[in-house]
Amino acid sequence: MPLRSPFAKRGNRAASGLDPETGWLVGAVAGASGTLRTHLIAVTAGAILLVSGCDSMSEDFQDFTEKFSPPSPFQAAVWASDFNDPGLQRRGVILLSNATFGGERTYVDLYRVLASESTDPLVRAAGIRALGRWGDPADAIVIADQLKNDYGQVRLEAAIALQRIHEESVEDRLWRQLIDESEDEAIRVELAIALGQYPTDSAFQALALTLEDRSLAMNLAAADSLRVLTGRDFGIDGPAWLSWYETTKSPFAQVEIFLYPTFERPITFFEKLAFWDPTVFETPAPPRGLDIGGRSTYDDENDDQKNDPEAPSSGAKTPSDSATDAGEGS
Repeated sequence: MPLRSPFAKRGNRAASGLDPETGWLVGAVAGASGTLRTHLIAVTAGAILLVSGCDSMSEDFQDFTEKFSPPSPFQAAVWASDFNDPGLQRRGVILLSNATFGGERTYVDLYRVLASESTDPLVRAAGIRALGRWGDPADAIVIADQLKNDYGQVRLEAAIALQRIHEESVEDRLWRQLIDESEDEAIRVELAIALGQYPTDSAFQALALTLEDRSLAMNLAAADSLRVLTGRDFGIDGPAWLSWYETTKSPFAQVEIFLYPTFERPITFFEKLAFWDPTVFETPAPPRGLDIGGRSTYDDENDDQKNDPEAPSSGAKTPSDSATDAGEGS
């Protein structure tokens, strides 16, 4: 489609190639010399690349400038406490929770209030994320309550936060929501990951059932959690997992240490320039409350199982227990 020059006047033919009838720019590139044509094409291509990349360039530049003058801790605290501006409050909470001092008691108390009482779903989601990073195992109950929130973003952050806090009393809520087919796929993926820290019969059965889902992301998340729980790897083959489980007396004897996943992305150009403030990403670690001491929380009972292979796991039902329960219920 021909381009119209914003400076064109009807009936004015100039060397620019304006049509005298329409005022549209026609044949400007085609009628130019080879050198001029090359320059015009290069300039046009450069303009297109500049426009298409302006968003990412702007974000990188903003990150770069914030390296010089980031908000002060006091300013972040003021924003986080501003209940009249959800946007600023959310930003303040994120800044505080990402700081090394974000676990101060005053801040954690604020996270608890926002995670359970904020009327803005994005602020509540930010509070849940912060509480998942700095909260105590008892906070898992508050976070688990948000798995029933009406907003998907809040439920998603709750599922992710429960990967970072170990509390046995919330395991039942995790697997029940995991098998709820009306729940969003992204949330069920995070729930499947979170169950990797609970070596129980109910967690195993829920994860095995998830392997039958049509979502590959859910299949892979469930398979990885089953691998951590059992020390075995049958991939996403649900029947193979169930067959092995039914013929194994101590399926959780080789339970591995659960590490919550973390986010990592490529370092941007401007972040590389800011050598005085290098970008450092969080590394996977065991959830708080999972007292491993270099080993799993369940090592004591695993030691008993090694000495007595016939001894059942106190934290999980054996296949014989499940069969007994089924017989009593029939």
